[in-house]
Amino acid sequence: MSASAPARADGRATAARCPPGRPRRARSLAGGALLLIGTLLLPLSLAALWARAELTDTDRYVAAVAPLAGNRAIQNAIVDDVTNGVMPHVRLDGLLKVVPRAERPALRRKFTRGIREFVDKQVRQVVTGRTFPEVWTGVHRTAHRALDGTLAASGDAPVTLDLSPVIERVRHQLSGNGLGIDIVRRVPPTGASIVLLNSPDVPRLRAGCQVARTGALLLPPAAALCLLAGLLLTRRRRRALICTAAGCAVACALLAAALALVRTRLLDALPATVPRPAADAYTDALTASLRSGVWTAIGAAAATVALAAAGPLAARLRGTPSDRQPGSGRERVTPRGLPNAHDDGRRRLADERPRH
Repeated sequence: MSASAPARADGRATAARCPPGRPRRARSLAGGALLLIGTLLLPLSLAALWARAELTDTDRYVAAVAPLAGNRAIQNAIVDDVTNGVMPHVRLDGLLKVVPRAERPALRRKFTRGIREFVDKQVRQVVTGRTFPEVWTGVHRTAHRALDGTLAASGDAPVTLDLSPVIERVRHQLSGNGLGIDIVRRVPPTGASIVLLNSPDVPRLRAGCQVARTGALLLPPAAALCLLAGLLLTRRRRRALICTAAGCAVACALLAAALALVRTRLLDALPATVPRPAADAYTDALTASLRSGVWTAIGAAAATVALAAAGPLAARLRGTPSDRQPGSGRERVTPRGLPNAHDDGRRRLADERPRH
């Protein structure tokens, strides 16, 4: 018998147990650190991928805002912008020459109100027409390409949403109405636009775009590698998987809360001239893919936690209890799972029987 294997009282040798060494502990610590880094990088990866897609992919941007063509708040905002762009070109001086000077202000207000209602009605027919979604997507495609050009250049020209195609449809709509003949002759080809990005905000958005492009290339693979390497380095992988999935769910939930907070702050900072319902609809359309990705990640992490935690429990429920062994401290159980009281009673009677 080897001297390194001490013998017990029953004659069997026991293997010497060595305490966990420093390499194993360092490996576990490194695995935990990698899992923590991967958990923190996951929400940042989602945000970077979304920002890169919305800023650089014109087709994806157009697909995101295309449903807004049928949104009532967006339609009302466009009707107001186009009508406000048309009304300054309406001249009533020729109609008011034959009216006494004292009556001109009241009559001017009355005529202006009536003409505005007329133009508003015609613009609304264009905005709610069947061909407007095509015009809407064309306007946004042009605006996004202009945004790409502004971000690629070094200037700080503002980015606007040119509503000239809508104005042309309105001119065509007004030309078919008796009162609109004079209005069509006075309205220029361009007259309405929506400022999407002011000049002071262009350099900040350009810097953010560069960060988003770099982050979208580096963060997702870094997060995946950290999570995979961390799980491989840890000793108790099931527990590490449960903790990591729970941490990912919490991190994504914090990203959703931060997104809601930033959305509220940005909408509150908009000027009073921007309709809040239209801004809400536009913001929700742009961030729909990010919110969907965040909640998908939360659901996947929760499912991972549930499946990993249910594995040992299911194994215990499927397992069969073992018989009582000498020195194990376990009682023998019957097939129904209850202690075998009959065998215990028979053993006691045998012990109490007098021996001859």
